[in-house]
Amino acid sequence: MKRIYIAAIALIVPISNSNAQTAYVPNSTYNSLSIIDVATDSVIDTIPIGTSPFGVAVSNDGSKVYISNDVSTISGTVSVINTATNSISATIPVGHSPYGISVSSDGSKVYVANHIGTVSVINTSTNTVTNSITVGNLPFGLSVSPDGSKVYVANQNDNTVSVINTTTNSVSATITVGSQPTGIAVSPDGSKVYVANIVGNNVSVINTTTNSVVTTINVGTEPTGICVSPDGSKVYVANWSSNTVSVINTSNNTVVSTITVGSEPNCVSVSPDGTRVYVTNYHGSSVSVISTATNTVSTTISVGKFPNAFGNFISTYTQPAGITTLNKEETITISPNPFTSQTTITFSEKQKNTIIRVINMLGEEIQQLTTNNKQLTLDMSGASKGIYFAEIIDTNKNVVNKKIVVQ
Repeated sequence: MKRIYIAAIALIVPISNSNAQTAYVPNSTYNSLSIIDVATDSVIDTIPIGTSPFGVAVSNDGSKVYISNDVSTISGTVSVINTATNSISATIPVGHSPYGISVSSDGSKVYVANHIGTVSVINTSTNTVTNSITVGNLPFGLSVSPDGSKVYVANQNDNTVSVINTTTNSVSATITVGSQPTGIAVSPDGSKVYVANIVGNNVSVINTTTNSVVTTINVGTEPTGICVSPDGSKVYVANWSSNTVSVINTSNNTVVSTITVGSEPNCVSVSPDGTRVYVTNYHGSSVSVISTATNTVSTTISVGKFPNAFGNFISTYTQPAGITTLNKEETITISPNPFTSQTTITFSEKQKNTIIRVINMLGEEIQQLTTNNKQLTLDMSGASKGIYFAEIIDTNKNVVNKKIVVQ
């Protein structure tokens, strides 16, 4: 058996114009997390995380990032990062040597592939493991279907993919694929699963209706990470030993381009608008950014030593339209943030008919308040958990946008 401990995935949350974009890249040697502003393609923060970080997943609302740690120990853990503060809010014990990690679309569950042969199911409300599901031999990558009904697990030593029914938390099917499956991704419509086979140097394409392999596509040497474009038309495969990314056209299942990137690329992530692909280079300690219009590298971002991660990493949330940037000297603080029911908005000076509009991720107004004081209590006890925006408008029409998180 050829076991390769690799991967590098940029978790991307969009930000250009009305979108917020952030890439989260763990550095295995430094036990740290590089946080990249995708709008500027620059590292804006680096924070400490667990030992030997490996897998990464970000919740769809952008409020949490989950990272698997301690990949070579019995006592594996998952770090929960609060993106509002860029700090660890919880550490969850999981199984032996956790690798791939994926979060359900509704954010209620996180699934972790433990190399010992199990998948841990985490309840995100309590940050506890509620189930442990036996799968194949040496599970590596895993991915949740868009509707949350299935989890697909690549088992390296079995050359199989386990299909987990999330209602029963049991394996409903086992599919034979290529040699040592490593990376795995589900198409946006849930009809196909793409599996990167690291020893087979190919990609298995699974029909999710029949749970069978419909074709096999040859790619570069030692393919590892794999992802699907938002429109489902392309699949991107990171080839570890070729230092390339293969671009597959899903309409005819052929490789239409091969792009040279950095040293030992591990995995890939497509921006939500499909215009850019981010590739983490393990030995290059960098992230290559590919323009999908030209299939060429447009820039390279330096990160920490040996960026190492794996999992379903794409997530997006949209900032409501019409919100502008801070245009005043006054200091505004919101504390606590995140919070469960109430928080306090504090201004550096007394207000006069200042309006506070709370907006959800769809741009819908949740509530509107007016204050003439330096402090205001914001009550969100009736709101669902997630990210909101406090749009603060003073009498001079200056607008301040503040992200708030209800947990």
